[in-house]
Amino acid sequence: MILNKTTNERFDVKITKADTFFKRLIGLMGRKDIDFAMLFTNIKNPSIHTHFMRFDIDVYFLDKNNKVIEKTTLKPWKFYRPSKKAEYILETKKDKLKIKIGDCLEFI
Repeated sequence: MILNKTTNERFDVKITKADTFFKRLIGLMGRKDIDFAMLFTNIKNPSIHTHFMRFDIDVYFLDKNNKVIEKTTLKPWKFYRPSKKAEYILETKKDKLKIKIGDCLEFI
């Protein structure tokens, strides 16, 4: 579950952590659909790609306090490098969550 502490809105979505090199490497590649959000942790380089993906995703870049510092929507076969250094990356199916830049999140 995700709690948007800025708006006090709860999103009933399962969180899958990509907290190892292999999990971050594979990410959402090859999946036909998802019913969860993927949280990337322990990242050294916050740039991402959507190679081998089959659907559009929303990508939220978070700082060390879980504040959204950048957001983008990507189609398959794209590459994106955020303008700011992110500590965490949250990926969801496009339009799954209503989260804005500046929102502070809590993962429950």
